[in-house]
Amino acid sequence: MEKTVFNKYGKKNLKGKPSFLKSKIPKGDNYVQVKRSLREKGLFTVCEEAKCPNLSECWADKTATMMILGDTCTRACKFCNVKTGNPKGLLDPDEPRKASEMVELMSLDYIVITSVDRDDLPDFGAGQFASVVNQVNLDHPKVKVEVLIPDFAVVPEHMHTLAKSRPFVIAQNIETVKRLTHPVRDRRAGYDKTLNALKFYRDNYPDIATKSSIMVGLGETKEELVETMMDLKEAGVKVITFGQYLRPTLAHLEVQRYYELEEYDHLKKLAYDIGFEFVASGPMVRSSYKAADYFKYLESKNA
Repeated sequence: MEKTVFNKYGKKNLKGKPSFLKSKIPKGDNYVQVKRSLREKGLFTVCEEAKCPNLSECWADKTATMMILGDTCTRACKFCNVKTGNPKGLLDPDEPRKASEMVELMSLDYIVITSVDRDDLPDFGAGQFASVVNQVNLDHPKVKVEVLIPDFAVVPEHMHTLAKSRPFVIAQNIETVKRLTHPVRDRRAGYDKTLNALKFYRDNYPDIATKSSIMVGLGETKEELVETMMDLKEAGVKVITFGQYLRPTLAHLEVQRYYELEEYDHLKKLAYDIGFEFVASGPMVRSSYKAADYFKYLESKNA
């Protein structure tokens, strides 16, 4: 049970995170060796930079996440700690090569490619995403590539560019329930915008699975969560994840509530009852958490 105090503005602050939210420090000979090799090649994973609590678990499972399109986002969502600004069209032409090198160096079976939002680019970064996916597919045909993408302003031309590179999974996160979309997300993002993007991939590329993620603890109700799940299912989403929102800094949105472990189990059951093919739900679950498990599920299903 979380402890609560009220600040001078009368707003609730939460103190004393539940013990299950305390993450383990990454360790092990494999972790140290891989990290050293990555630095020698000038490669960086989102897993490290975001201090992901699941890093060791995912790396041991030969899964990792790489962020492309730079480190500066053109949007300013109130839950995210990524630097915001104007990259002024800057792109790294070596990102496709770096992604391929990361797969080889880490002996990955599954790689997640994600990015900041790039509203400063004519195609919102779709072309760069496609180049990275194409390179990994070419060099490592047995490796599965998942992309966690921006909405590309829901422009069909740019969404086609991405999808034609044939990623295994396309993820676009709805993040929260409709009522809380703003102020949680930047004004250029949107609940319906995400749903429309997911529907586009369902309608035009039905063989590519789509995925989305919901943060909890922002003040949503159970009814709103169910509504969001229903909307995502109607949009063709097959994989959904639930995780606890954790406040990065005092400048970000406050945590309204820490969910108990049993509540994550309940959300998982609800999602399966609604018809999702695969669900990951837990306090430390993030969008890319053990992403390869969906592929393993499909393999076992078809065995």
